[in-house]
Amino acid sequence: MNKEILALNKFSANQKSIIDKITNQKRLSPNEGIELFNFDLGVLGILANHINQQKNFDKVYFNKNIHIEPTNICIYDCKFCSYHRKVNQEGSWEYSIEDIIKKVSEYKNTNLTEIHIVGGVHPKRDLHYYGKMIQEIKKVLPDVHIKAFTAVELDFMIKKAHVSLKEGLIQLKEYGLDSIPGGGAEIFEPEIRKQVCHDKSTADQWLTIHETAHNVELPSNATILYGHIENIQHRIGHLDQLRTLQDKTKGFNTFIPLKFKQANNSLSYIGEVNTLEVLKMFAISRIYLDNFDHIKAYWPMLGKDTSQISLSFGVDDIDGTIDDSTKIYSMAGAKDQKPSMSTIDLVELIKDAGKKPVERDTVYNVIKEY
Repeated sequence: MNKEILALNKFSANQKSIIDKITNQKRLSPNEGIELFNFDLGVLGILANHINQQKNFDKVYFNKNIHIEPTNICIYDCKFCSYHRKVNQEGSWEYSIEDIIKKVSEYKNTNLTEIHIVGGVHPKRDLHYYGKMIQEIKKVLPDVHIKAFTAVELDFMIKKAHVSLKEGLIQLKEYGLDSIPGGGAEIFEPEIRKQVCHDKSTADQWLTIHETAHNVELPSNATILYGHIENIQHRIGHLDQLRTLQDKTKGFNTFIPLKFKQANNSLSYIGEVNTLEVLKMFAISRIYLDNFDHIKAYWPMLGKDTSQISLSFGVDDIDGTIDDSTKIYSMAGAKDQKPSMSTIDLVELIKDAGKKPVERDTVYNVIKEY
């Protein structure tokens, strides 16, 4: 830790106490988490890097993956979403299983390790439809890890199949589901959630779905959507609930803070937080989530430059190759409208930040160190 730079800053007694707790690996309270937002960004970077070094040394992880988005047709109308469409609405799509298998077949005889599948909540598709999709994908790529379906998608497809949550997750696992992503968490605070996504699964439902997944040995990721109408208390409250569940199950692989993107949605008038706030959110997430091993910067949303800078603020993962296979953030105005990076690109980006690139699988087993 750069103690010299810390010594040059003037801190309140409360802030000194927080720094002492961080350096001695003691857990911060929610009020102390809120106080972190009053620290200078440089100080937060030093503290977050200190923790990241303890957990991951200089390693930065990535994987070889693609995204499949079966449909953007969705029964919900979240105000922050630029992606969803109704049936037959201009700009909507719903790929058949055959369409998806054609796409997946392009990756036969490659070293692809993960397929990430998320999309809209389609009114006519249940868990058996998606289970068959997974089965067919694994016939083509039997060794690929399928990370699929946000808690919001799972909530609907399992209820539509008229089975319990636990039974539905077990059935999906039997179809070939290997883990679930962290989307749909948005912001847990009920009053804010009511304003931005009033009709979708509640925070309690999201947490219950992930807890149940962990209990049937389906690991998952976790997210937050920040930078819209929430405040810093809501952000820390969100992190605190994730930290509590991780204490209970130890089933989360990584945490991904997702910045609200303003293009083409009902909250466009708000604007977006700047890069300094993005870096602050990464650092505070790394500091507060003491029981999460990994913090991920999703480069297609942030852009390559900001993702690279985030590696100095507690981030140790920048996702994967993607291969121009996602539209969720490009439709919301992400910098990378055609998101794709080769392994060489990712390795160079990480090395240029003074870090050590490590190719991983979805659950952070090391495949290759560069």
